[in-house]
Amino acid sequence: MTAALMRKVKTGLVPHPNELDRKRIERGLSSRKRYLYVSPNVTPVRGGYLVESPCCSRNIDKNGGLIDVALILYDAVSGIWKLFCKNHARGIWEFYSLYHRLTSAIDELNADPERLFWQ
Repeated sequence: MTAALMRKVKTGLVPHPNELDRKRIERGLSSRKRYLYVSPNVTPVRGGYLVESPCCSRNIDKNGGLIDVALILYDAVSGIWKLFCKNHARGIWEFYSLYHRLTSAIDELNADPERLFWQ
């Protein structure tokens, strides 16, 4: 762990959420493979970012309302990004994967090969 990160952890400074990375996620989502006709929202949450989108498939919300798509959290101690998908049937977030870079997490969210995020 770098000395700068250790100082942040020790002094209680939290690197995420921040506006720069929120915008990076927002811009990155323009490359997604699903839900192309809606504009997702990226909202700061403690330790990361919540991605929501209108439900254009009507699979989750029959009225097309705003649904949870992904939760991206940063672990300041390990420097790892954690990506979660929403289990809408159970109403809980489920762990999906770990990433060393935010762009890798965004790429996986955009591809969504198992259709777990953009339902």
